[in-house]
This record gives sequence, structure tokens and C-alpha cells, in this order.
Amino acid sequence: MSRKWSFSRLKSFEQCPRQFYYEKVARKYVQKETEAMRYGTAVHEAAEFYVRDGTPIPAKYGYMKPILDSLIAIKGEKLCEYELAVTSNLEPCKMEDEEAWFRGIADLIILDKSKGVAKVLDYKTGKSARYADTGQLELMALAVFKHFPEVDTVQAGLLFVVCDKFIRETYTRDQEAELWEKWLKKYSRMEKAYETDVWNPNPSGLCKRHCPVTECPNNGNH
Repeated sequence: MSRKWSFSRLKSFEQCPRQFYYEKVARKYVQKETEAMRYGTAVHEAAEFYVRDGTPIPAKYGYMKPILDSLIAIKGEKLCEYELAVTSNLEPCKMEDEEAWFRGIADLIILDKSKGVAKVLDYKTGKSARYADTGQLELMALAVFKHFPEVDTVQAGLLFVVCDKFIRETYTRDQEAELWEKWLKKYSRMEKAYETDVWNPNPSGLCKRHCPVTECPNNGNH
């Protein structure tokens, strides 16, 4: 197993292997930055600078202050935009290491080593939490267990700062083997596509208006 991956990369593959191939492998199409993406980046930066450095939050993102203040008040070391990587042997490593295999970034980790607990938060700027995917939290928890052996419990959450919703999950170290097995199976499907060079399309409602891959017969431009 050697293909480097992340939650977002694997999710893109699962959404549609054909589109993934043209965007991530052949690199024929580049995903365009949308206004929503730019907004998300700005919100993440504002949160990072406020929690880590105490930099005042810009007025237009002021709605986040009460939420962030409540996080700052929680006991524990605050690690902002913390990089987590593991090798294919599931050993912790640095993001820039050549052997880094899985990579992820936690928006905020609150580490309380005395209790063996880490809180892992991911900020979301979507207007609805209806289709929240907690898979990202599972992978962050698994990476935290590798990087912080003193942590036995990860209390994770997707914090929807715009619509004020909080999706919570709790993971314990004794779940590691089961969760890694789940994600390695998912990863193996992507690895097989690389090995066989077979990238089957996965038609959905996104094909007609949102997919740039005109080579695919399901594309709406045909």
C-alpha cells in the first residue's frame, strides 16, 4: 500500500472514480475555487488565529466568537490546524516525510493528557448539517491515537459554525483495529483502481451540472 491519501481524496474517489481519475490522476481538470471555498478558508483562518494567538475575529465572522470562547475555556493544550500523518505500517510520522501515507489536519485538538482525553474539532461552514459525514472524525481519531499514545479517548465533533449545529462522536482506543480495518477496505478499492487502471463512473444527480469530465457519457454536456 503506497498511494498517499486523505479523507477528502478517498471521498472524491468514492463519489465517482471516473471523475477522480481525470481530476486527481490524469490531472486534466482542475477544481475551481468557489466563493464557498474561499469563505471556508477565511473562517478557518479567523478561528485559528483567534484560538492560538488571540487575534481579534473580523466583524463579519463575529458570530463564531461565543463558540470559540467556549472551546478556549476547556481545560487542555490547544493545538490549531494540527497536522497528523501515518505511514502505511500505521506508524506516526510528519506530514512532510516521504513515507507519510495517510494525511489529515485537525482544525483544533484540545489535549488533556492527565485524563487521557483529546477533543478533536473540525469547523464546517455549510448552511446545513443534514448530510454530515463523520468519517473524517474516525480517521482523525485514529491518527490522534497514533500520535498521542497517552490518549485513550477521543471526543470528536463537526462544528457547523454557520447553522450552529454540533455533531458529536466518541472513539476509544479499543476500537482502533475495527476502524482501521474499515478504512483499509475502503482504501483498497482505490488502490485496485490504480493497479487495474479501471475507473468506473458512478452516475448521480451531480453529473449533469457539476461534473467537468466531458469524456464521460453521463456528463450533462452530451
